[in-house]
Amino acid sequence: MIAHRRNGILYFEFPLFSGFSGLRHRVFTRGGGCSQSPCDTLNIGKNGSDPMENAQRNRLLMQECIESRWPIVFASQVHGSEVIALKQGEEDAHFLEPTGDALITDIPGMPVGIQLADCQAILLYDPVKSVAANIHAGWRGSIQNIAGKTIARMQSEFSCQPENIRAAVSPSLGPCCSEFKNYQKEIPETFWPYRDQRNHFNFWAITRDQLTDAGILKDNIEFSGMCTKCNAHLFYSYRKNSKTGRFAAVIGIIDQ
Repeated sequence: MIAHRRNGILYFEFPLFSGFSGLRHRVFTRGGGCSQSPCDTLNIGKNGSDPMENAQRNRLLMQECIESRWPIVFASQVHGSEVIALKQGEEDAHFLEPTGDALITDIPGMPVGIQLADCQAILLYDPVKSVAANIHAGWRGSIQNIAGKTIARMQSEFSCQPENIRAAVSPSLGPCCSEFKNYQKEIPETFWPYRDQRNHFNFWAITRDQLTDAGILKDNIEFSGMCTKCNAHLFYSYRKNSKTGRFAAVIGIIDQ
């Protein structure tokens, strides 16, 4: 990923998306906002650890940073596999906070965001149909294959072809730190081949395989390769600090 700074806010961009003039995306860090410890400082999570007005102010700072005239649409995430489609003609959706864990949109000027603290954000973009998606994939979402379900919705509702879709995966809990002591109760046996001798699961590899199984070309997938727990100075990590904030990954079609 490539680091940038705007108005004191540090964020990253994926080289995979750099050549597309119709797209804007940001992976924000935890720095540059107004929240206090333990949510210092660019927290956008409304989880009770930070006054609501701080999260709202930080969301506005991100909106300015991504140069959007509309607020970023965030879903009310529930670690499920519900996919929300926001289509042209539904511009009033920016007033809502729909319940689900993936957002797809073809609305120019409406960025969609995912809030994170160890889970993956999977950013998708089809430059042929001008459609963007953002997926919240924690371990629960991964075992439900929310990535594959989102790509299927992009096909059925926006006529996207998987071979045209680019996918970028945000910083998240890496295989170095993703221990599951109770994996036999939590994770289906079909995912056990992704486990090492320490009972660490490689959810980056799971996501890669789910994306390619859905038809995305391997060369069209980019991973940040950054573990949030190992880089808790840059990103919020629930595994590192259970009382913490949420950072954001945002993507949207540019309003021409």
